[in-house]
Amino acid sequence: MAVRLADVAKAAGVSQSTASRVLNGSTRRPKLEIADRVRAAAEELGYFPNAQAQALARSSAGLMGLIVHDIADPYFSSIARGAQRGLAGTGVQLMLASTEREAAAEIEAVRAFMSYRTDAILLAGSRGTQDDALLQKVLETYQDNGGKVAMIGQPFPSAGGVQIDNEGGAAALAAELLKLGHRRFAVLGGEAELSTSAQRSAGFLAKLKSAGVVPEVVREGTFTRDGGYFMMSELISSGVVASSSAPLCVFCVNDVMALGAMAAIRAAGLRVPDDVALAGFDDIPTLGDQFPSITTVRLPLEEIGRMTASMTLNNGEAERRMVVEGTPVLRDSTRLD
Repeated sequence: MAVRLADVAKAAGVSQSTASRVLNGSTRRPKLEIADRVRAAAEELGYFPNAQAQALARSSAGLMGLIVHDIADPYFSSIARGAQRGLAGTGVQLMLASTEREAAAEIEAVRAFMSYRTDAILLAGSRGTQDDALLQKVLETYQDNGGKVAMIGQPFPSAGGVQIDNEGGAAALAAELLKLGHRRFAVLGGEAELSTSAQRSAGFLAKLKSAGVVPEVVREGTFTRDGGYFMMSELISSGVVASSSAPLCVFCVNDVMALGAMAAIRAAGLRVPDDVALAGFDDIPTLGDQFPSITTVRLPLEEIGRMTASMTLNNGEAERRMVVEGTPVLRDSTRLD
């Protein structure tokens, strides 16, 4: 039979409301000797405090929600791991929702976290180039009721968080590839309406233009591994890759697209970097373990998750906005012999 709060109160010789204040996290605390007596009785009887009662007592559920596009994507799982580490020792638990890049699922996840009375909601991933009015309205309602909101990757009008300098990172990568001697380029981007994809493509292309280099191909597709595979396969079939003795340097706007592109290159019997040079963006875990290792722009993904969670917990920094810059990492996939 489950032990009730009334049983603990009776054993400790106090009222049920006093026992509740001790065990359910109320800011109204009885004398130390009474609190010790209540806790001793609870331990002896094997009583476990009710999480909902704790939340009502302290106006906090001790929960933080994290919404990502795809938990199977190492980009998002790394951020989730960092957020979890940022909450370590705080007593706050992380809840996770994956939306499969569906806007309706994202709003549904926000509403679900609201119903659980989470203290804060973090949203990670690329947003559309047009503001999502419904999402903004739902988040503002949540904030009006005391909830905190932080964005990871893209800014949002009413929220703080960590923004990534996508254009600057892509431009820096293009500069390094030009220094290596590359002059033939293709850019494989994601959906045009995704801010992250658009910014990375724009930064890379702007740097090529300033150097007087015109890319041979610029394409838009799906911001996924399969999107990279499909666009690379089309590129090979078009004959662009083999149109010159110099290798074509392909920039994919994220690493999972680059992994898909590498699979397509191998499926066509071609070699990286001898026939096709390849670069990505993000530096997801294990990317450097690929053979050949893949050039990319390194983002401190776990640290981004940790910083965002920590900032959001801190009342003085909850609305703070930080910008994180990426660092180009040159590896074997863009080597020129």
